[in-house]
Amino acid sequence: MDSLFIAGRSALRDAHELIDRFGDDAGYEAAIRAEQSRDSGNVLRFCHWRQIERVIATLSNDEVRGTIH
Repeated sequence: MDSLFIAGRSALRDAHELIDRFGDDAGYEAAIRAEQSRDSGNVLRFCHWRQIERVIATLSNDEVRGTIH
């Protein structure tokens, strides 16, 4: 099982903002922002937006991950 690492509250905040603004297309928006960051040479923002893309995918998934109590 893959574990999702969330670097901090800013990652959750950005994911939440994209979900609120773009709905089902939030993951695509995060991917676009990651590509724009990569194209401009900003590696840190590229990594940030890629993580946001994974957070959105995880939050949108109904599958239970981890231990169920």
